[in-house]
Amino acid sequence: MTDSPNNFNRKGGFSIKAVICIQRCSVYHYRTFGMKILFPVIAALATAIPLLGQTVTTSATPALVPDIPHGSTVLDALRNAGPVIVPLFLLSIFFVMLVVVYLMTIRRGSVVSSGFMATADALLRKRDYLGLLAVSNRHGEAIARVVQKMLDFTTKNPNADFGQVREIAETEGSRVAASLNNRVTYLADIGMIAPLLGLLGTVLGIIRSFGALGADLGTARYVLLSKGISEALVNTCAGLAIGIPAMIFYAYFRGKSQKLISDLESATTHVLALLSLQYDKRTERVPVLLEDEL
Repeated sequence: MTDSPNNFNRKGGFSIKAVICIQRCSVYHYRTFGMKILFPVIAALATAIPLLGQTVTTSATPALVPDIPHGSTVLDALRNAGPVIVPLFLLSIFFVMLVVVYLMTIRRGSVVSSGFMATADALLRKRDYLGLLAVSNRHGEAIARVVQKMLDFTTKNPNADFGQVREIAETEGSRVAASLNNRVTYLADIGMIAPLLGLLGTVLGIIRSFGALGADLGTARYVLLSKGISEALVNTCAGLAIGIPAMIFYAYFRGKSQKLISDLESATTHVLALLSLQYDKRTERVPVLLEDEL
């Protein structure tokens, strides 16, 4: 069966239309595929550009930002604290020296020692006063000085009664106790003087701050104001930092000295009791000797 021209045209037209439709579909598919690829690329570029800009900015920022000076240390604050900090510094050195000396001297071994008391007890029972006097001269304890004064008076005044010897012992013991108490009071003086010096430095710093605030110096007056306030606070802190430990150590050494004074009184009472026994024996022998002579 032969095809007619109309059939051919129909078939040909149909095939031409199909080809055109296929070409259009391929072009549309190509454009769609290209847009799918293009959109992620644009999104990636859009996110990368700010990061690049931020990298460039951060790399360029350190060259533009000036160097910020570090904050002042405690030593710098003390150097700029004004003239009052100098006597406070000297007072702190004196305070430390006193504490070290008191720790080495205010102790029981420097007031009453068990070795000296044992020797004194043995020599007094033997009535060896000259030997005990020599031992007392070699020792540096406070009880040794008291015994030395008693024996010195007894050997030079053999006819003296026991009441006079007791008075000599009490006088020397009171002198030693007063010496201990007077040594400790230096710490109390430091504890009172240091805060007053700190207060003086505080007042001077506040005066300087108000003077800078009232001056026509522009923005520089705020710098001077802060320096004056810093000076005032540093002086206050320094005065309290010296005064508070001084009062603490004063309370400690005062209690320790009172305990040592009580130990000295106990040792002196023991020595006087032994001497009273010797005096009682001597008074008992005097009537016997008188009877023998009669």
